[in-house]
Amino acid sequence: MAIFALQFVNAFAVTVGLALISGILGTAIGMFSAIAKLAGPTQFGRVVTAYTTVVRGVPELLIILLIYFGGTALASAVTGRYMEVNAFTAGVVALSVVFGGYATEVFRGAIAAVPAGQTEAAKSLGLSAGQRWILVIIPQMLRLALPAYGNLWISLFKDTALVSVVGLSDIMRVAFVGAGSFRAPLTFYLAACALYLVLTTITLLSIRLAERRYPAFDR
Repeated sequence: MAIFALQFVNAFAVTVGLALISGILGTAIGMFSAIAKLAGPTQFGRVVTAYTTVVRGVPELLIILLIYFGGTALASAVTGRYMEVNAFTAGVVALSVVFGGYATEVFRGAIAAVPAGQTEAAKSLGLSAGQRWILVIIPQMLRLALPAYGNLWISLFKDTALVSVVGLSDIMRVAFVGAGSFRAPLTFYLAACALYLVLTTITLLSIRLAERRYPAFDR
């Protein structure tokens, strides 16, 4: 089982990398999409609404499969030969899309909760629209969004396990292979459970630290 201990270490790094890249990309998607939805009934805003509706209405596993097999089919059609999409890349795209869809609604609600007086005060100081967003609205929005945003990160670390179905050597995949090889499912799945608990516990503690350091303004 010593070889699987090393594989678990590598799988842990893969899982962390997958979650961090997906979370960062998903955050950017969510931020821009939230602003687009609040801008009014524009064409882009309608596209964002459709996007968030699909993401929240379709299981994450199905989105991963669609992107993996759809990407493989597209790449094969373009190149004229069979070309399989990298499992890590497919996982990043799928999880970023899912994270971004949920983050859109979290950020939209937090932006809407920022008192209108804050924006009016910024206008009276002569700040431009970009300055108002960067200096006034977004900092206060992030404080309001932090609890729900933190929960998205916890869910993201758990959702990385779904990418194992397309062959990614993450924690779940190593546990599944090890359980079958040694016929000791309880041992390997408990090990996987412990590793996921480490990730989610660190995330939870980080969120609580951020909430204490940057409390939401008094309403």
